[in-house]
Amino acid sequence: MVCVSFGVPMRLWITHFGQLLRVGVSLLLAGLAFLPAGPTRAHQTALAADVVLTALSHLGVRYRFGGSDPRRGFDCSGLVRHVFQQAAALDMPRSAEDMAGLGLRLDRAELVPGDLVFFNTRGRAYSHVGIYVGEGRFVHAPARRGQVRVEAMESGYWRARFNGARRLLTADRPDLTDASGQLSAAIAPSPPPPESASAGP
Repeated sequence: MVCVSFGVPMRLWITHFGQLLRVGVSLLLAGLAFLPAGPTRAHQTALAADVVLTALSHLGVRYRFGGSDPRRGFDCSGLVRHVFQQAAALDMPRSAEDMAGLGLRLDRAELVPGDLVFFNTRGRAYSHVGIYVGEGRFVHAPARRGQVRVEAMESGYWRARFNGARRLLTADRPDLTDASGQLSAAIAPSPPPPESASAGP
């Protein structure tokens, strides 16, 4: 279930209403692509929709280093961890770097809503994480300008710092989680390879 975050002005919901509709269309199209494979993929699409809409429900929540609660604020990995717990019952690691070791590795062209996207913002790989929402955009909790928001991956800053993407919600790999919803360590046989990029704020 998607809930409105505490303390988020109603004007933010009005401002982002068209954006939510566009994301809904993107999710529907992704779902139609998956449906021929059967109900498992349809369930995957439903989970991805819940992940995206739950993330967008926190637009405007303030940034807080170490934060993982909409009442007190989020940092980037805290937002992702909270969203996947609430929407998909997955117990995620706490750091962006650890999250980068999970799931199926993707190229930028393979992204669908609900995938994780990673960036180098502190002079080291996988130091920032967000959730892809479709149409070349992602939702995240950045320190700069201090609140959860949606940004374009093709903007100069983010395009230069993109490190890669991971998919956790996949019908092709049911072994990604165990019966309790805990992400399986078996999907991360080795840590991510080091990558260099310019440092950012």
